[in-house]
Amino acid sequence: MNESATPFRPLVLVTGGAGYVGSVLVRELLARGHAVRVLDNLLYGDAALSELDGRPGYELVRGDIRSRADLDRAARGAWAVAHLAGLVGDPACALDPAYTVAVNQDSSVPIAEACRAAGVERFLFASTCSVYGAAGDDWLDEEARTAPVSLYAETNLRAEDLLRERFAGGGTALSILRFATIHGVSPRMRFDLVVNLLTARALARGAIEVHGGEQWRPQVHVRDVALALCLGLERSAGEAEGVFNVGSDDQNFRIRDLAQAVVGAFPGTRAEVRDVRDPRSYRVRFERLRRGWGFGAAHSVDDGVREVGAFLRAGAVDADDPRYHNVHSLSGRLGRAAS
Repeated sequence: MNESATPFRPLVLVTGGAGYVGSVLVRELLARGHAVRVLDNLLYGDAALSELDGRPGYELVRGDIRSRADLDRAARGAWAVAHLAGLVGDPACALDPAYTVAVNQDSSVPIAEACRAAGVERFLFASTCSVYGAAGDDWLDEEARTAPVSLYAETNLRAEDLLRERFAGGGTALSILRFATIHGVSPRMRFDLVVNLLTARALARGAIEVHGGEQWRPQVHVRDVALALCLGLERSAGEAEGVFNVGSDDQNFRIRDLAQAVVGAFPGTRAEVRDVRDPRSYRVRFERLRRGWGFGAAHSVDDGVREVGAFLRAGAVDADDPRYHNVHSLSGRLGRAAS
């Protein structure tokens, strides 16, 4: 897109822009002056973006990331792509393994080919820190061994490899962003993420339950994730390329400590730790992102707990509604989406 011919900064295509992270990112990009096009199959509906209808610089394309024709249409004229579309979370990915592989993994080939054909200069891929899998107490940077223990993590890791292969030797700078577990309020709200879920349970029941408790999980606020994505677009191509963990060293928590943070915010809440084995445990370093992109998280877990609590107290939603839990929301829809 020629900046001299438009009041907007270059066009950014956001796949999965109607999702939990995407709906926050779209607004941040528009606020920064970018033209934004969203490609989404609207599996979770379009409510997260409906208020943007008719806004200058914004466009929604309903389509499927498995379809080369839809990808070609969406990538046309785009300077950069933030690829967020995919099935997220271990339970949701386990519902239909074949569909998960097709969406999270195999779609990497047509999207890379469409982007190369369209001359896209930047490609940011939303991966996950869960690719580190069962790592115990060790500190993990981007060079650490990966050991995925779920289909969600496996398909993301394979997608990383496929994107590297397809973009090698081309003119597209590839940024692979491995997100910590995300929390906070979004236009497409989720209550199946640990901080959001525990906060909802504390308010509704005065009691929370965690499984295990010793396992490590790094946390990051959804607006900080959107910030990291924007920073990736603002770096030079050389600075942007590579693998980056997205989060902050000081926001690595054991699950039991996350539970205590929620209990502390809502006095009188009871916490029960169930002796259920969860092999996923990863304690992650984020120094590369801080040094390379100047990233610093603006929100803590305590901020997220307070924000989600205020959101629920305002009576905006029922946290138990299936639409706010990926696995429940998808259970009745995957048959249509997979066809």
